[in-house]
Amino acid sequence: MLDQCIWVLGSLIQRNRAFGVGSVLDYSVEEDLTTEEAERKEMDSCTSASEKEMGDTSRREKKYRAHQGFGDRRGGVISARTYFYADEAKCDQHVDTFLNCIKASSGSSEDSFLAIKLTALGRPQFLLQFSEVLQKWRRFFHQMAAEQGKAGLTLVETKLEVKKLQETLASLGIATKAESQHWFTGENLGVSGTVDLLDWNSLIDSRTKLSKLLLIPNMKSGQLEPLLSRFTEEEDLQMKRMLQRMDILAKRALELEVRLMVDAEQTYFQPAISRLTLEMQRKFNTEKAVIFNTFQCYLKEAYDNVTIDVELSRREGWHFGAKLVRGAYMEQERVRAAQVGYEDPINPSYEATSEMYHRCLDYILEELRYSQEAKVMVASHNEDTVKFTLRRMAELGIHPSENKVYFGQLLGMCDQITFPLGQAGYPVCKYVPYGPVNEVLPYLARRVQENRGFMKRAKQERNLLWKEFKRRAITGSLFCYPSH
Repeated sequence: MLDQCIWVLGSLIQRNRAFGVGSVLDYSVEEDLTTEEAERKEMDSCTSASEKEMGDTSRREKKYRAHQGFGDRRGGVISARTYFYADEAKCDQHVDTFLNCIKASSGSSEDSFLAIKLTALGRPQFLLQFSEVLQKWRRFFHQMAAEQGKAGLTLVETKLEVKKLQETLASLGIATKAESQHWFTGENLGVSGTVDLLDWNSLIDSRTKLSKLLLIPNMKSGQLEPLLSRFTEEEDLQMKRMLQRMDILAKRALELEVRLMVDAEQTYFQPAISRLTLEMQRKFNTEKAVIFNTFQCYLKEAYDNVTIDVELSRREGWHFGAKLVRGAYMEQERVRAAQVGYEDPINPSYEATSEMYHRCLDYILEELRYSQEAKVMVASHNEDTVKFTLRRMAELGIHPSENKVYFGQLLGMCDQITFPLGQAGYPVCKYVPYGPVNEVLPYLARRVQENRGFMKRAKQERNLLWKEFKRRAITGSLFCYPSH
């Protein structure tokens, strides 16, 4: 069935390639679920066995609990497909599908891309709990930075003095000076007398034994609590299977020279998704950027997330790969934060988001100036952002032929941006949703309904098309032939 889909898409992909436009294949199958069915699946898959048994999820922070009113993650989401967990067999089926997609992508163009979502590969309960751990660990770092008078710095600039840190850990009853010294010397940290967030994160590095991975500081008890102790044996296996599925896909992508883009999702899943993607980058981006992480620039913490990952790639010697987006979940995120009762993670305005996007992009472009293998995809329909990117590339001496900067737009949108870029020699791609028609229709129908606000932009595109038609009619060049 997938081979038939690729055959049908073949003429479109090849025609786009003739105009210098590549493709990002995006398997867009969604279950045709009612809201009630989606909510039931989400509540079941995001609640642990022990929580179900006790009927209590209060030990988790509000943000990282499943809430029935927000169980249908499709609500208010534009142009992002959604997976709901059924069982492990269904996750294995998704892996087979993605493997077929990788195979199909490898022959579709010179620069082949495939987009995947990690919620397709395992039980989301693990993503929720791991995200909570990572955010508590980062927050704990912030608290200690504030105690050392270093609040307000960007994360990449914040460094804690080891001696003061050991005193804080001892005073909280978390670890004696001897114990914390053992932590740091065991990981070769703090040699310079300071530790930064990257050093701090390495203490819960997911490359270590899984049973030691999920540790959170409990400020009330003064102890580091292993979160995995609350997992059943089956839940532990589910977590390991998710990691194994990611590994299988990454190995296949590397073998067939397909770049794998891991899509961003909701903020209560995203810390875990980013961390697991980072682990794949450490392993598979040693010679070139194969795995791309996605950064949502509507988030207040986007710049910190980008700079920390770039710095880690420099420090460890692997190749940074990123896709920058504004974000697809703004409406849903704002409503959930307000109703559940936690800080809104989204920038206050569209202008603030654009400023964040350009700030993150500029930081990455500066990195690309000196890095031979780092890559970024500017996934944007915003003309000002595209113009900003072209200007900064020229100023920094980044030539399109270096294939360091890619541009991306959705199929059927902003062709007046995509095709001129392709004809001018810039690497540019269309996101191409595909799959069996009857299985893709629920996603496409939802996109049509939710994208009604984009009809204003369609008027601009129609005017541009009419202007171009008149120009060609007057000059006698009605038909355009590709230059590639």
